[in-house]
Amino acid sequence: MKVFEPIQEKLKIALDEPRYEHTLGVMYTAGCIAMAHGYDVPKAMLAGLLHDCAKCMTHEERLELCEKNQVAVTASELENKALLHAKAGAILAKIEYDITDEDILHAIAVHTTGEPNMNMLDKIIYIADYIEPGRDKAPNLELVRALAYKDLDACMAQILYDTLHYLQSRGGHIDQTTTEAYEFYKGYRKEV
Repeated sequence: MKVFEPIQEKLKIALDEPRYEHTLGVMYTAGCIAMAHGYDVPKAMLAGLLHDCAKCMTHEERLELCEKNQVAVTASELENKALLHAKAGAILAKIEYDITDEDILHAIAVHTTGEPNMNMLDKIIYIADYIEPGRDKAPNLELVRALAYKDLDACMAQILYDTLHYLQSRGGHIDQTTTEAYEFYKGYRKEV
C-alpha cells in the first residue's frame, strides 16, 4: 500500500534482504487473514509490516532498548535471544515508526510466544508470521494455512501444538508464555 512506502523504505535499510522479504510476506498475509475475518485490513498489514522491525538488531541492542524503556525481560528471552525481538520491536515501532495504536504494538510484542486469550490482531500477526508464503518447513502447514481463513482459535491451537512439539524434540527452551498460550487454546485443536 502506498501509505506504507515510507515505513517500507526505512525497513529495507534496517533489515537484511531475506528478513525484508519475509516482512512483506507477513504484511500481505495479515491483510488476507484480516479480510477473511472482517478485521481492519490496513491495521493488520501495518502490524505485519512492523512485526520484525527489531529482528536485525543485536541481542545487546534489543536488551538495552527494553531496559531503557522499563520493559521486563524474562529468563527465556535472555536464554533464547531470538525471542526478545518481539518486545524490542514493539518499542521500536513506537519510537522509530511513530506507531501509537496499542493493538498494533501489542500484536508485535506477542508475535513470538503468543499468550492466552489473544485479541484478533494478535492472532492474525502470530498466524501470518507462521504461514506467510516464504515459510515451508513447519509441520501441518497445509492444514494451518486452511485453518487461518476459517478458525483463528483452531489455527492458534495447531501452531502452538506443533511449536511445542518441535521445541521438545530439539530439547529447546520453551517459554512459559507459549505453554500458557497452548493451555488456553488446546481445546480448539482438531485432531490431525
